[in-house]
Amino acid sequence: MMATAMAATGAERAVLEEEFRWLLHSEVHAVLKQLQDILKEASLRFTLPGSGTESPAKQENFILGSCGEVGVQCILDQPAVSQQWEEQPMAGRGASGRSRLTLTCCSTDQVKGVLTLQGDALSQADVNLKMPRNNQLLHLAFREDKQWKLQQIQDARNHVSQAIYLLAHRDESYQFKTGAEVLKLMDAVMLQLTRARNRLTTPATLTLPEIAASGLTRMFAPTLPSDLLVNVYINLNKLCLTVYQLHALQPNSTKNFRPAGGAVLHSPGAMFEWGSQRLEVSHVHKVECVIPWLNDALVYFTVSLQLCQQLKDKAARPRCHLEPCSPQH
Repeated sequence: MMATAMAATGAERAVLEEEFRWLLHSEVHAVLKQLQDILKEASLRFTLPGSGTESPAKQENFILGSCGEVGVQCILDQPAVSQQWEEQPMAGRGASGRSRLTLTCCSTDQVKGVLTLQGDALSQADVNLKMPRNNQLLHLAFREDKQWKLQQIQDARNHVSQAIYLLAHRDESYQFKTGAEVLKLMDAVMLQLTRARNRLTTPATLTLPEIAASGLTRMFAPTLPSDLLVNVYINLNKLCLTVYQLHALQPNSTKNFRPAGGAVLHSPGAMFEWGSQRLEVSHVHKVECVIPWLNDALVYFTVSLQLCQQLKDKAARPRCHLEPCSPQH
């Protein structure tokens, strides 16, 4: 009876070991190939350098408009948003050289303008802001010789590139010997993909002095008025523009001065000290426009992370059920 049970156990172990060998030699490489294909698609959304395409970074114009009162954000991915693709050939590049995407939305007269995104850089900005105190129209535009790099997009792109690099160094000629080796690779790839996703989904929390000291304030011609701050960032699949209007607190003010901490979006009433002045945010204008290719990238990240986790689950089963192990004495 015991001999029969041991024979059955040995047969089961042999089957499991054969399945594990198939996992290491075939299924792992099939999943890695699938991951590479998905991430190459993601890299095309970011127009990764060295991706094999000679096309320049696509240029996209985003027409922004504020919906509602001061301090109310405008969400531009509602049904009112319209999308239009226009192919615009560039000299010597062919018809696929440049793509232009125009987004429009409901708008009031408070904030209007256009931001031009080229790859990971804002190459142009043309924004009109109606000041609430006197209805004066203020025009904000980038200097022609300047571009503003969106660090979030650049970082996300670099993490995708690193994930592709890790996968490419385990091609079909490489023989995985243990499940632990697979786990180590998947952990490294998932770390890069998680970082890429987090850079897009988690904007930096900045203090008002940090925004004031940002190089973005020096991007404009004419110079940005001293009572305005501007911030631009990515949140999920949206490009966000925030304009803060400020007023100086008088030395004899009875307000309890309490500097605001870091935040993605500051509210009216937030205070800070800049130079010798104490300032308070009086109005906040925020607009958002959806960038469809960022949405695609986030979907690719999610699918890739799911594939990695599925492969990890198979490679992380109890060791004696996957990897050959010595019979217990």
